[in-house]
Amino acid sequence: MSTQLGKRYRSIETGVTLLCVKPGKGDLKCNGQQMVVQEPKRLPSSD
Repeated sequence: MSTQLGKRYRSIETGVTLLCVKPGKGDLKCNGQQMVVQEPKRLPSSD
Protein backbone atom coordinates (compact mmCIF):
# COMPACT_ATOMS: atom_id res chain seq x y z
CA MET A 1 0.00 0.00 0.00
CA SER A 2 1.23 3.50 -0.71
CA THR A 3 0.40 6.77 1.02
CA GLN A 4 -1.84 9.14 -0.93
CA LEU A 5 -1.37 12.91 -1.10
CA GLY A 6 -4.01 14.87 0.84
CA LYS A 7 -5.42 11.87 2.71
CA ARG A 8 -5.68 11.73 6.49
CA TYR A 9 -4.45 8.58 8.20
CA ARG A 10 -5.60 7.59 11.69
CA SER A 11 -4.30 5.17 14.28
CA ILE A 12 -7.16 3.13 15.76
CA GLU A 13 -5.14 2.33 18.88
CA THR A 14 -3.88 5.81 19.81
CA GLY A 15 -6.17 8.18 17.91
CA VAL A 16 -3.21 9.94 16.26
CA THR A 17 -4.14 11.57 12.94
CA LEU A 18 -1.68 12.46 10.15
CA LEU A 19 -2.14 14.42 6.93
CA CYS A 20 -0.08 13.11 4.04
CA VAL A 21 1.80 15.97 2.34
CA LYS A 22 4.10 13.81 0.21
CA PRO A 23 2.93 10.57 -1.46
CA GLY A 24 5.14 7.51 -1.48
CA LYS A 25 5.49 3.77 -1.23
CA GLY A 26 5.15 2.03 2.10
CA ASP A 27 2.82 1.88 5.06
CA LEU A 28 2.29 4.31 7.91
CA LYS A 29 2.48 2.69 11.32
CA CYS A 30 1.97 3.93 14.86
CA ASN A 31 3.04 1.69 17.78
CA GLY A 32 3.49 -1.17 15.30
CA GLN A 33 -0.11 -0.98 14.06
CA GLN A 34 -0.93 0.04 10.48
CA MET A 35 -2.76 3.36 10.17
CA VAL A 36 -6.01 3.50 8.16
CA VAL A 37 -7.35 6.16 5.80
CA GLN A 38 -9.78 8.40 7.67
CA GLU A 39 -13.13 8.84 5.97
CA PRO A 40 -14.35 12.42 5.43
CA LYS A 41 -16.94 13.72 7.87
CA ARG A 42 -20.43 14.00 6.45
CA LEU A 43 -21.88 17.46 6.88
CA PRO A 44 -25.62 18.08 7.26
CA SER A 45 -27.33 19.34 4.14
CA SER A 46 -28.13 23.04 4.07
CA ASP A 47 -31.46 22.94 2.28
